[in-house]
Amino acid sequence: MADNPDDTPSSFARAMTGVRKLAQDRVAPFRPRLRPIPWQSRRDREAVIVEMLTFSPQDIDLATGDELLFRRPGIDKETMRRMKRGQFALEGELDLHGLTVEQARAAFAAFLHEAIRQGLRCVRIIHGKGLGSEARLPVLKGFVNRWLRQTNAVLAFCSARPEQGGTGAVTVLLRRRS
Repeated sequence: MADNPDDTPSSFARAMTGVRKLAQDRVAPFRPRLRPIPWQSRRDREAVIVEMLTFSPQDIDLATGDELLFRRPGIDKETMRRMKRGQFALEGELDLHGLTVEQARAAFAAFLHEAIRQGLRCVRIIHGKGLGSEARLPVLKGFVNRWLRQTNAVLAFCSARPEQGGTGAVTVLLRRRS
């Protein structure tokens, strides 16, 4: 057979002494590694949410008829003009009527997260004019104004056209998903 004395069938049997047969012969399928969870970013967001929910409505000095207007550096005036004229197609809408501040914040966060995930470019958020509140002042309007300014994915926003809700709603331009 072979020149090497260790190449005999009995030497193989001796080498296999104590070896157990595997219960199954399949290899586990490849599973891509999950992306790491950005815990610090999550904690930072939670801290911002807590801070946003703890300031009092008296800190908001918006009246029912006040127009909201915001644009980040790099957004030109022509884009804002087009937004004010309603020339962007609305791809989504959130109505916050009748919600408490906490409920509105949760709905706002979920809506924007989903809009960004879907790659929506222009959405409308209806916050109301506050005519149903005790003081007949727009409570959610100030919060929405603040939340939008603190959201990096928001490039610009302005009060909606009169036929789209006027000063009771905002049209929001979102950053394109990369």
